[in-house]
Amino acid sequence: MSKNKIVVAYSGGLDTSVMVKWLKDNYDAEIVTFTGNLGQTKELVGLEEKALNSGASKVYIKDLTKEFLEEYAFPALKAGALYEEAYPMACSLGRPLLAKTLVEIARKEGANMVAHGCTGKGNDQVRFEVSVGALAPDLKNLAPLRTWEFKSRDEEIDYAKAHNIPVAVTKDNPYSIDDNIWGTAIECGVLEDPTVEPPADAYLHTVAPENAPDEFEQVIIEFEKGIPVAVNGKAMDSVSLVTLLNEIGGRNAVGRIDLIENRLVGIKSREVYETPGATILHFAHKELERLTLEKSVAHYKTQIAQEYSNLIYNGLWFSPLREALQAFVDKTQKRVTGKITLKLYKGTVRVVSRSSAYSLYDPALATYTAEDQFDHTASEGFIKIYGLPLKTYNRVEQKVESEIKKLRIANGTLG
Repeated sequence: MSKNKIVVAYSGGLDTSVMVKWLKDNYDAEIVTFTGNLGQTKELVGLEEKALNSGASKVYIKDLTKEFLEEYAFPALKAGALYEEAYPMACSLGRPLLAKTLVEIARKEGANMVAHGCTGKGNDQVRFEVSVGALAPDLKNLAPLRTWEFKSRDEEIDYAKAHNIPVAVTKDNPYSIDDNIWGTAIECGVLEDPTVEPPADAYLHTVAPENAPDEFEQVIIEFEKGIPVAVNGKAMDSVSLVTLLNEIGGRNAVGRIDLIENRLVGIKSREVYETPGATILHFAHKELERLTLEKSVAHYKTQIAQEYSNLIYNGLWFSPLREALQAFVDKTQKRVTGKITLKLYKGTVRVVSRSSAYSLYDPALATYTAEDQFDHTASEGFIKIYGLPLKTYNRVEQKVESEIKKLRIANGTLG
């Protein structure tokens, strides 16, 4: 009987496919695999058979797509969380849910270890291990990619061939792809050179802008308290809604991101992402907030969004600070209800209409026509009071400088 029992976060990709066999041999362990379906388009059929053939004794495959959107992606959407003002963090948001489920299975199976297939210089190793540590401090985390003998993906491919482990990746197609319903991350190969444009075959879900339709596509998105609930007048559940927007955005070349990114571990990396649905929703949500949030709340929330994004990216979803910030965000979303109409065209998104029962836009105050109700005479007093601190500061500054100049003239030191 094996001394150890390890639950492996298993994607079926190159690293985790090799890892099942490697862990079983090197840790004298029984291996249980867990695959979380977060809405990835990658075919899951045959994954159980593949894991068992690689040496696993038991396989869990769980559909977490709805939970992922409603408990992770949508809270981040409400926060306006875009890492470094660009990336909707599809991968980062999936990690805490996968870690939570990994812990649940480890408890159920009586495992003493869990393992992931993250690299030693990536962000995901931190996200998995910090999350597991927060939820189950007694479980030991294993990260084979930090310790095993393989120095390259080519060596892993050779190992897989030698042990009859089926893998889809080849030396001629070396991309590392992480895919879920909120977005896709593509790495490795020629993408590691930031001077080279991503090849066409790197993209899975979006057409190139030059190949997108020559006519714009209009999309109407309806929100309730910051959550998207309908597209083009049709109420939809979370999974159907995001799936539809991925299709719409993909065919209009929306959501391609080519980013030089600051990783948590201190290095810069070149990351290529496809996030059509998330890009559309973040854009629409921000436009609705512009209409409904009071000025000071809107401005302060931009600071919260940056901190919230950093917490997600840095693997601190289960932290007290993230939970506290969520309470603030949820309070701001009480009035973020309404409709936003967008036009999508060859990779661009622009707003054409905004409406909300909670709109703070008052035409009678904003207009420059005869219907103008703004009290222009109030401005003079407002400006005097508003500018009084600066006026006082500079009056005193200029008075002191004048006195100093007079003294220097009197002392013959000016010039």
